[in-house]
Amino acid sequence: MVKLTMIARITDGLPLAEGLDDGRDLKDADFYKQQAKLLFKNLSKGQHESSRLSIETGPYYFHYIIESRVCYLTMCDRSYPKKLAFQYLEDLKNEFERVNGSQIETAARPYAFIKFDTFIQKTRRLYLDTRTQRNLAKLNDELYEVHQIMTRNVQEVLGVGEKLDQVSQLSSRLTSDTRMYADKAKDLNRQALIRKYAPVAIVMGIVLMLFWIKNKIW
Repeated sequence: MVKLTMIARITDGLPLAEGLDDGRDLKDADFYKQQAKLLFKNLSKGQHESSRLSIETGPYYFHYIIESRVCYLTMCDRSYPKKLAFQYLEDLKNEFERVNGSQIETAARPYAFIKFDTFIQKTRRLYLDTRTQRNLAKLNDELYEVHQIMTRNVQEVLGVGEKLDQVSQLSSRLTSDTRMYADKAKDLNRQALIRKYAPVAIVMGIVLMLFWIKNKIW
C-alpha cells in the first residue's frame, strides 16, 4: 500500500507538494517525513547515483524518480509491488509536469503546489488494490521493467548511521550532565539558605529559651 507521497525540487530540496492524510494508517509518520526531507536535502547537494532508486527504511521502501530536476517520492509497504510503485510515480510525474511544469523553477515557498494533492489522492486510490484488473495489467506490462532499479539502505543513502549514534550519545551525556548540575544547584541553594537563615534561627531559639526561663522563674 502507498503510505506517503512527496514531490520536491532537487536544486534546493524545496517541497512542492505532498499527499495529505491524517496519518492514522502510518505509524511514526513524522519520522518518515523527516527522512524524506533529509533525502531531498542530500539530492539537492547532487548526492544521488541514479534517477530511479528504491531505499529500504524499516518496514517500508522509499521509491523515487528524478525528472527535470524534480523528485517524485513515495513510501510503500515492503510487500507492495515495485513495478506498481514506479508506475504510480510516473503517473504523478506526467500530470505534475503538464499542469505545473512552467512554474516549478519560480516557486519560492514550500508546498506552492499543494492543490496537486487532489490528483495525488485520486491516483493513490487507483493503486491501492494490487489485484484490480487495471493493476494486474500494469504488473504484466513487459514494456515497463524495474529489475535494473537499484535498492539501497536508508542509512547508506543518507550517511546518518554514525551521526545518529553520536547524536544519541551526546544527548544522553547532556541529559546526565544536566541532572548532575541540577542536583548540584539544589545543594548550593540549600547551603545558601542555611547560611542565610541559620543565624536568625539560632537567635530566635535563644530568645525563646530566655522567655521560657523567665516564665519559669517568675
